Amino acid sequence: MLTSGFILGAAAEGGLHFNSGDIIFQLVMFIILLALVKKFAWGPLMGIMKEREQLIAKEISDAEASRAEASKLLEEQRELLKQSRTEAGELIENAKKQGEAQREDIITSARAEAERIKESAKREIVQEKEKAVAQLREQVASLSVLIASKVIEKELSEADQQNLINEYIKEAGEER
Repeated sequence: MLTSGFILGAAAEGGLHFNSGDIIFQLVMFIILLALVKKFAWGPLMGIMKEREQLIAKEISDAEASRAEASKLLEEQRELLKQSRTEAGELIENAKKQGEAQREDIITSARAEAERIKESAKREIVQEKEKAVAQLREQVASLSVLIASKVIEKELSEADQQNLINEYIKEAGEER
């Protein structure tokens, strides 16, 4: 206790005065300064901090919404791609079927055309054959008339008539 009394005694002797008016004035000034800081600095600072907090919270929620939207769009794109692949497969399958049907139609048409050409050729062959037979008949008839007229002109023996017929047949063959 001696030491604490010594300090107080030394403070009083050394000119260190403990003035309660100064302490109260300083305390009042500190409170006023604290009120001013609270009103002009702390309030706006807290307002800025609240705004910043709200801005960050809004950006986070916007980012989450954007992520959800992107995820939704990605899923829609995947679904569209799947549908496109399915449609493309169907189109390819339909094109194959149409190609097969066209191939069958072409084959059927070609066969019908070949049959038509074949029938036309057969008719032409028959017509040409009939023409040839008619011409041959005309030639035989004219040869027969010619031979008969020659035979009548001269009386020939049977051997001479045979030679004459063979000769005229040869001539008819050469003319042809």
